Amino acid sequence: MKKILIIEDNLQVRENIAEIIELSNYIVLTAENGKLGVEMALKEIPDLIVCDIMMPVLDGYGVYHSLRRHSETEMIPFIFLTAKGEKADFRKGMAMGADDYIVKPFSGEELLHAIEVRLHKSELLQKHYSGPEALNQFLCDVHQSGKIKLSESDHEMVDYAKKLFVYKEGQRPRSVYFVVSGKVKISRKNEDGKAFITGIHGAGDYFGYTSILQDINYREEAQILDDAVIMAIPREDFLLLVFNDPQVSRAFIRIITRNIAEKEDILLNLAYSSLRKKVAYGLIHLHEKDLAEKNLPSPLHLSRENMAQSFGVATESLIRTLSDFKEEQLIHIEGGKVTIANEKKLRDLN
Repeated sequence: MKKILIIEDNLQVRENIAEIIELSNYIVLTAENGKLGVEMALKEIPDLIVCDIMMPVLDGYGVYHSLRRHSETEMIPFIFLTAKGEKADFRKGMAMGADDYIVKPFSGEELLHAIEVRLHKSELLQKHYSGPEALNQFLCDVHQSGKIKLSESDHEMVDYAKKLFVYKEGQRPRSVYFVVSGKVKISRKNEDGKAFITGIHGAGDYFGYTSILQDINYREEAQILDDAVIMAIPREDFLLLVFNDPQVSRAFIRIITRNIAEKEDILLNLAYSSLRKKVAYGLIHLHEKDLAEKNLPSPLHLSRENMAQSFGVATESLIRTLSDFKEEQLIHIEGGKVTIANEKKLRDLN
C-alpha cells in the first residue's frame, strides 16, 4: 500500500484529510508542523506528501526545500495546500517545483484525484532506466504521464529518402528529432577526416538533443539509412517541455549522465580493444539495440561500410573478422545480413 504523509497544523483539517485518504486504502502518516513533517518524511520515505503552506516552526516552503536536498526524498511528489485566494502562495510553490496545489476548502474527490494522478506519474518517472534505449523509453513514459506532449499530432513530420541528411556538422540546432519510421545514422569525423558512426536510431528514438542541451552547433551529422519519417520538435518546445517540470528534469539529467558513462565505455573499447574484441563488442551492441526495438532477435542488415564506421575499424578488417567469426560459428551470414549464433562466446572474446 502507498504511504501518504500529511503535514498540516490544523487538527481538524489534518484528521479530515487522513480519514478521506485512509478510506481509499492508503497508509496515512501525519505531522502537525513542518519540522516534524521533515523528520517523518526522512524516516518513513512516503510515496507522496500533502503539505500546508502556512504553518508554525517551519512553513511548507521550508519543508519542500529541506526534502529536495536529500536524495531519498527529492523525487517524492509534493502537493501544497493553500488558502483560497492566496495566488502568491500558489505561484511561489509552483515556481519552487511543487507537483500540484489544492485550494482550501476542497472536496474529498478533488483531493483523491490529485493524489492518484501524481502517484501514477511518479511511478512512470521513477522507473529504472538503463541501456541504450533508456532516454527514448523515458521520454515515451513522460509523454504517457501527461507531463509533456510529444505526439505526432503536435509537431510537423517530414518524409526523408535514403542518404538524405537531416542535419550536418556546423549547423545550428533548431529541433530535436523523433524517428516515426526508418533508420538514421549519426556520425562524426576525427582530426584525420575519418568518419565514425556514434549512433543508429530507429522507430521510437529521439536524436539531436545533445547540441541543444549544450547550446552549440552540431558536431556530427545525421543521415538517413532507410527511408524514414521524422518528427521535428522545435528546440524551444523541447527545452520547455523537459525543464518546465522539476521532477522530469531530475530524472532526465540522471539518464543523460548515465548515457555519457555508457558512451565512455564504448570509446574505451574503440581505443584499447583488439580488432576481434571491437567487432564482437559492436555486434553485441547492435544486437542489444535491435532487440530493445523489436523484442526479438533479427539479422543485422547494416552495410559493411556503416558497420565498420560504427565499430571504429577499417572495412577490410571488418570483413575479414566477420569471416573468421562465421568459421568459428559465432555468427551466421546470409544475404549479407549478420545474425549472432553464439552471444556468450562473442562476449567472452579477448
